[in-house]
Amino acid sequence: MTELGRGALTKMAVRLDAPVQYSLRLGDAEVAVNPLIGKTLRLEYLGAIHCTHCGRKTNKSFSQGYCYPCFKKLAQCDSCIVSPEKCHYEAGTCREPSWGEQFCMADHVVYLANSSGVKVGITRATQLPTRWLDQGASQALPILRVATRLQSGLVEDLLRSQVADRTNWRALLKGDAAPVDLPAVREQLFDTCQAGLEALQQRFGLQAIQPLADAGVLEMRYPVAAYPAKITSFDLDKNPLVEGTLQGIKGQYLIFDTGVINIRKYTAYQLAVQQL
Repeated sequence: MTELGRGALTKMAVRLDAPVQYSLRLGDAEVAVNPLIGKTLRLEYLGAIHCTHCGRKTNKSFSQGYCYPCFKKLAQCDSCIVSPEKCHYEAGTCREPSWGEQFCMADHVVYLANSSGVKVGITRATQLPTRWLDQGASQALPILRVATRLQSGLVEDLLRSQVADRTNWRALLKGDAAPVDLPAVREQLFDTCQAGLEALQQRFGLQAIQPLADAGVLEMRYPVAAYPAKITSFDLDKNPLVEGTLQGIKGQYLIFDTGVINIRKYTAYQLAVQQL
């Protein structure tokens, strides 16, 4: 048995390549995961969670890695992070205006992605293609550049009347999504939602919401040797041990022959990783 690393878990580092390259991050250490496919691993939750912001020990993780006091006070834990159309920075009620200035009053991209089927999503322009890789998308296409998080949320809210805005994680882990003509979906969306998009441009200014007509489709391939016939999800809060042969990595999921685990869900958990 060889210990590969231990420490506070954060979401896997990803790098666009063919296939996508992954590293487990445990404290200050990074462990390359792609070479471990086909190996038998043990992940052990060591019983401690320390807030990713303040370091306080907490019995429960809130909003993926925060203690309750930080969850209640930090802007990145506010409900508008999940529902950007509810961003209230401009109303003067942001929990941390300096944080909002940096992360919300910045260019965002509205995109189409194909992970478990076509979905619409938003992210800061600086987070591409990481956002798509974290979602396990096999195809992605930026369709609009938008000036603020609020505006991108309003655009997403408009477009999701026609297309999904969530990934079906079970479908994601059952196999590769069938290829889709994303530019054709984009044109259909623009046509259907033309009046709504023009209304938002009139409200915020023509330059605030700009189509990305020249953007191309990015295709991504993940290191998966075999997909599970039946999906069983590990829960470290109920059973601190995960053990099995690693069969693949997709999105932020490790796929074992014994089940799957969403690494991002366990941000801030103290973990030890061993190769058996």
